[in-house]
Amino acid sequence: MSTASAAAPRAPRRSARTRTPLGRWIGIGLALLGLLVVVLGTRVVPQGQEAELAEGPATFDKTTFGAEQFPAVQEGIAERAVPAPALAEAIAADPEAAAEEHGIDAAGQTVFCTTFTGTVQEGEGGIHEIAVDGMPEGVTVRLQTGPAINGTELRDATGQFDFSQFTNQIEFQDAGSALNDEMKATVLDPVDPAELSGETVTVTGAFTLINPEGWLVTPSALAVS
Repeated sequence: MSTASAAAPRAPRRSARTRTPLGRWIGIGLALLGLLVVVLGTRVVPQGQEAELAEGPATFDKTTFGAEQFPAVQEGIAERAVPAPALAEAIAADPEAAAEEHGIDAAGQTVFCTTFTGTVQEGEGGIHEIAVDGMPEGVTVRLQTGPAINGTELRDATGQFDFSQFTNQIEFQDAGSALNDEMKATVLDPVDPAELSGETVTVTGAFTLINPEGWLVTPSALAVS
């Protein structure tokens, strides 16, 4: 009888499939993820809009933006404009209620649209004080007459433009400048600021409420009578 012991039977080897079930589930998960990406990335285009989609979003052009958009801005400000005496009284009585009813929020500040008739006082630095008929005592109204027009009131006054409509902050700022430039060309250029003192003017425009007792109005329309 042989003294060598018989070799113990070897346990059967597990296949790779049996040893790594996790790999199979990872593969299934990746396949499902790929399918989900395809589904979510598919856009259904209504019939007739194929050409519009192919053109892509309109590119901002500062040289044309002002001329194209200022008429609508001018109309929008006129529609929202509150007579200055009534607006001043509303602000003095309840600033929050006045902002809610008449104003537009722009970067945490309120922009109001207003209209008034008054006599132009002596100007300095492109700004003229206006003695407005019926204005409450203690409230001063000043008007930007150029050549430099500061601020973005024309852009912000109607609420029709916001940052999300532009590619970046530079474009958003350029939109305000373009509207100011177009306003100067169509509203202020026909008027000689040096000759305004003593004249009666009717103004529609917008201002940011920084000081309730001191308004700096950017005009959207101006008539000398």
